[in-house]
Amino acid sequence: MVTVDLPAARRLAVTIVVGQALVAVAIALICLGFSGTLAAKSALLGGGINVLSSGAMVLLAFGRSGGADALQIARSFYVGEGLKLVIMIAGFILVLTTLKVSMVALFGTYVATFFVYWAALANVLPPLGGGVGGASVRSIKVDHGN
Repeated sequence: MVTVDLPAARRLAVTIVVGQALVAVAIALICLGFSGTLAAKSALLGGGINVLSSGAMVLLAFGRSGGADALQIARSFYVGEGLKLVIMIAGFILVLTTLKVSMVALFGTYVATFFVYWAALANVLPPLGGGVGGASVRSIKVDHGN
C-alpha cells in the first residue's frame, strides 16, 4: 500500500513551478547577455508558457483542501492535465501568431523548464521495476494531514 502525503505533494508541485520560473529567468538572462533582447524575451515567453500551464494544473489539482476522496483527487489531476495542455497550446498559438520571437530561445527554454518537472519527479519516485526502495502500487491511502 502506498500512502500519499497531500501536503508534501502540494509543496513539491509548487517547488517545481517555482523552479521552472527560476530556470526561465536564468536562461533569459543568459540569452540577454549573449544574443540580445529578442532572445531574452523569447526565452521568457517559452518558459512562461510552461510556468503558466504548470501553475494552472497545480492550482486545479491541489486547490481542494482536505476531505476529497481518491476519485475526486484523481479527477482533478486529469482535468488539471487537460487544462495544462490547453493553456500550453493556446500560449504557443498566441505567441507564434502575434509576436516576433527567436524560435531557438522560445522552444529551448520551454524544453528546459519541462525538464525541471521530470528531474524533480525522478528524485522523488521509486525506481522502475520495483527494485530496492521501489513501491508496488496496488492501492492508495490518501493522507490529508496538514
